[in-house]
Amino acid sequence: MSSVTTITDTEVETEVLKANQPVLVYFWASWCGPCRLMSPLIDWVADNYSDRLKVVKMEVDPNPATVKLYQVEGVPAIRLVQGNEVLEASEGAIGKQKLVSLLDTHL
Repeated sequence: MSSVTTITDTEVETEVLKANQPVLVYFWASWCGPCRLMSPLIDWVADNYSDRLKVVKMEVDPNPATVKLYQVEGVPAIRLVQGNEVLEASEGAIGKQKLVSLLDTHL
C-alpha cells in the first residue's frame, strides 16, 4: 500500500522536479468542499499506480511559489509532471474514470 506524500514549496525540487518517475501533484485547500471529495480518489491513485507514478499533495495557501509555478487558479487541481514538463493539467473535481483516462494516456 502506497501513501500520498504531503510537500511544501521547499520540497518541490527534490520530490517533483528530480523524481525518477512521473509525479501527480494534487493541489488542495482545507476550506475546499470538492477537495474533500477528491482526496479518497487521490489515495486510490497512490495505491493503484505506485509502480508507475509518485503521488504528492500540496495545500495551496501556504505554498504560493509552487501554485504560481504550475499556474493553479482553482482547487482541487492536479498536475501530472515529469521533470520540468507538465504532461497534463486539470482543475476542479473530476471523477475516477476521467482521472484514470488522464493517467493511462501518459503512463
